[in-house]
Amino acid sequence: MIPFRFRKSIPFLVVCSAFAVLLFAQEEPNLTEEQMKEFLLNAKVIASRNTTKGITSPFRLTLTDGNLTHDAAFQSIDERLAKKEFANRTYELNFRDSYKYDIAAYELAKLLGLGDMMPVTVERKWEGKSGAISWWLPVKMDEATRLSQRLNPPDPDAWNKQMYKKRIFAELVYDTDPNLTNVLISADWHLWMIDFSRAFRLYKQLREPNNITQSKCERHLLERLRQLDRNELTQKTKGLLSSAEIGNLMARRDKIVAMYDDLIAKKGEAAVLYDDPVVK
Repeated sequence: MIPFRFRKSIPFLVVCSAFAVLLFAQEEPNLTEEQMKEFLLNAKVIASRNTTKGITSPFRLTLTDGNLTHDAAFQSIDERLAKKEFANRTYELNFRDSYKYDIAAYELAKLLGLGDMMPVTVERKWEGKSGAISWWLPVKMDEATRLSQRLNPPDPDAWNKQMYKKRIFAELVYDTDPNLTNVLISADWHLWMIDFSRAFRLYKQLREPNNITQSKCERHLLERLRQLDRNELTQKTKGLLSSAEIGNLMARRDKIVAMYDDLIAKKGEAAVLYDDPVVK
């Protein structure tokens, strides 16, 4: 999973469904993605604690490279079961919960121009275990908290456009755990998507087609969906996704694109697509 599930906001403290996290008092360092990756991969772990929160109980690590000290989240779950039974008496065949899906989701998001909506995440070994390590995000609350406190975004249209992207991505990867605590919100109302350890299922159909029919699509995102190349995706997710998982994802991509093409034909582009001036 990409390890950030938040439930309730307290002054200077955000309690996550995955783990508790102190909001950073200091300003976030201005680093590139590659610099963040380098730090996550090589900085020394000087402190750690098990959060005992959420299903996978990820660790909060404090890392330093001698110049910068920053926190990261680490979890190493990689569970496979022929049949997984849940508390609500439902079950899933060929169940998998894997840290590898968090990394794959991040790589896919970048291919689609959505990398700025997910924390930088790479694979690293810590204390003898391979897992996903993610840049620690200074966030204010999650979507569940926002709704429970009836907080309205200052720009509802901009917020809705971010939610559209999130819903489209969740359908593309067939996320089976798209709960509201996995939508994080920064102080400037930037949306972060997290926790895809139970995604990338072996289904060609969409999980919730209404998420497509009821969501507008950013013009560049639709174009990137059209251009998503299986070979490039395979290369970017080598060792993370199987050929079958990639094949089913591409089939879902085809369905999403076809649904938007149909909506455009029926309603016109203005009713279906929108332009994000930040995206190019």
